[in-house]
Amino acid sequence: MMVETCDYKWSLRGLVGDEYEQAQHKVHERSADRLQRLCFANGGIYIKLGQHIAQLDHLLPEEYVLTMRRTMLDQCPVSPYAEVARIVKEDLGSTPEELFASFEHDPIASASLAQVHRATAHDGRQLAVKVQHAGLRDSCTADTLTVEFLVKAVHLLFPKFDYNWLVDQIKESLPQELDFSVEVANAERCRKNFSSKQSRVRGRVAVPEILHPLSSKRVLTMEFVTGANVCDKAALARMGLKASDVARLVSETFNEMIFIFGDIHCDPHAANMLIRKKHGKAELVLLDHGLYKRITDDFRRQYAGLWRALVFGDAEGIKAHAAAMNAADSYKFFAGMLTMRPWDEVTRVSADHLYLGTSPEERKMIQGYAAQFAREISDMLRRIPRPLLLLLKTNDCLRTVDACLGQPVNSFMMTARECTRALNEARMRERPGLRTCAACLADVIGVEARIAALALMSWWSRQNWRLFRRSSSRREAALQPPAVAMPSAVA
Repeated sequence: MMVETCDYKWSLRGLVGDEYEQAQHKVHERSADRLQRLCFANGGIYIKLGQHIAQLDHLLPEEYVLTMRRTMLDQCPVSPYAEVARIVKEDLGSTPEELFASFEHDPIASASLAQVHRATAHDGRQLAVKVQHAGLRDSCTADTLTVEFLVKAVHLLFPKFDYNWLVDQIKESLPQELDFSVEVANAERCRKNFSSKQSRVRGRVAVPEILHPLSSKRVLTMEFVTGANVCDKAALARMGLKASDVARLVSETFNEMIFIFGDIHCDPHAANMLIRKKHGKAELVLLDHGLYKRITDDFRRQYAGLWRALVFGDAEGIKAHAAAMNAADSYKFFAGMLTMRPWDEVTRVSADHLYLGTSPEERKMIQGYAAQFAREISDMLRRIPRPLLLLLKTNDCLRTVDACLGQPVNSFMMTARECTRALNEARMRERPGLRTCAACLADVIGVEARIAALALMSWWSRQNWRLFRRSSSRREAALQPPAVAMPSAVA
């Protein structure tokens, strides 16, 4: 930490303009590389932190994000096979060679807390066996205390950065992630939710089948599934799938998790989502169900109301729901933190007012916004309800996936529909009857009308902008002096 601090202070001292920008870029790269090596050297919880950094491309310098994204999602350190075999025997009572017809010694993937080996069952089924890295349970408490110390040290050196909320989140979530029986329960609930008649994506979301007799707190055996990484647009194209269809499916799936079921996969980075083709359409396969958050019906209604207000730029609605989440005195900043947009953009009446640009200029603007209000962000994250912290992490991951796919659909309009559905279902449960049913139907029609009107306004705005650009180009061409023909040289 002292090395990082000194590097920034000494390398940037007295520099301005382009010279400062170039030096800062190099310091960012050096610091990101040191942080990556630190995470890999310590493993476990530190790699988890690195993975979270990899999703924050609109908040952190791109040098950090790109460095972490290149390695933290699918190139994590690997445990030797001897340790893997020891854990399997301790937990399941037999060696991998006895339990399976075949068991590959080299893992096909390695993550922060576990690695996955391919195996074949005695009946011929292809399996994936997830085995926890050795020693994580023993070091969990010590690692958490170390991170807590580092966070407090950062706050001491840089008072505007207070990440104690992150320590609280780790203390709550890490023990659950280290118990694979919790992941089994999460996966089974997820499969049940998306198989129910309540789901609009039923038949298009899959969860690998789990083999309970071959699973324990540190070993998880499931069916082996194949598919393309959700962000691999070339692979999607080879399957004949459109990026827009995949983006829509991902958005609908997680909107249902949040607003309909209240049972949310909180680690949906690209490595945990596969896409395969089924009956000519995209099917989403969800992996790694270790980190979930179940929210109460009351919180779910408040969150749905908040996002509906954000999508439609409803200032009064935003104020009311922000107050319910301990942010009454700073509702404008609260809205900006959720959407990464300034207040005037949040309340602008447009279908794409919450669109998060992917250009370097847009990212730099948002990063500057985050740096300017770092103290306010830290204070807000300390005050808001704990479930909202994991939802923010989920949003960061989904935003990254959407950006990888090129943001081909307006996911905010889909969010508005699911929020409306959740709010109307709550109304029907509380006051069942024809009058409530009619009011809910009118609400749905009103929301669809607003979505259509906003889409029309955005289309009209784009047409006017194209016409303006075209007429400006013509005027500029008309003002150019005519070219003068040069006489040919005479030999």
